[in-house]
Amino acid sequence: MLRSLKDMEGYSIGATDGVIGQVRDFYFDDESWVIRYLVVETDAWHSNKRVLVSPLSLGRPDWSKKEFPASITKYQISRSPDIDTDKPISQQHEMGYLGYYGYGNYWGGSGLWGGALYPDMLQGGLEPSPDGSAGADLPGGRRSIGTSRYASRPRHDDPHLRSGNAVMRYYVHANDGDIGHVQGILIDERSWAIHYVIVNTSNWWLGHQVLIAPEWIDDIDWAESKLLVDLTRRSVKDAPRYDPDLPFTVEREKILHGYYGHSGYWPAGPAHSHP
Repeated sequence: MLRSLKDMEGYSIGATDGVIGQVRDFYFDDESWVIRYLVVETDAWHSNKRVLVSPLSLGRPDWSKKEFPASITKYQISRSPDIDTDKPISQQHEMGYLGYYGYGNYWGGSGLWGGALYPDMLQGGLEPSPDGSAGADLPGGRRSIGTSRYASRPRHDDPHLRSGNAVMRYYVHANDGDIGHVQGILIDERSWAIHYVIVNTSNWWLGHQVLIAPEWIDDIDWAESKLLVDLTRRSVKDAPRYDPDLPFTVEREKILHGYYGHSGYWPAGPAHSHP
């Protein structure tokens, strides 16, 4: 099922010994377009500090209660490495963070999460001891071992994680002019992969929202806060409209992908929907 990032802001994160805080932002990988961290504002127990929580720590969410259960403790959060959540994050900072919790590197394989498609498949790395250091293997002994398609490139000082909230302010440019600004982001609720950027074109066509898949984005100008797509303004204007109040089924996705002449990502099977 696809979920809106905006809808998940304010969700609480429940540690094994109490509530950590509320979700305020999301960091996504600007190469693979996957949400790598939730930015969580801790409650008064930790001075309302902002910390990162990886989907690797999360269990199945309770959508009715707007809560993500986490397999970490408040003590671990209080001693986790400091990362400036107001700036892009480099892989070097991530290595310290993931090492602290005993998680394998998600870039150590060909999947979205190491060698896996879903973060829960990578969760069986090393279980942290109470002081935050890596302890014994979890049952099953699963680890992220493999050769990453990015591993050959030194990226330790290259910021590659970006704020979802910051991108919400970006403008979207077609190859013949502006078409609107980013209104929202739709992700797969299990893999945390970004499937679509919601573009608000109301400055040109009243009340019109359309979807753009990441693979249709040619480039991102981070300095100028722009997404560049190789589409014409007319093609975007005539594209199937996105209505957040209607279920977004695979059938509607097929129509959208067919309109732009792109194949879909989904396997044959039951449709998912966006509530």
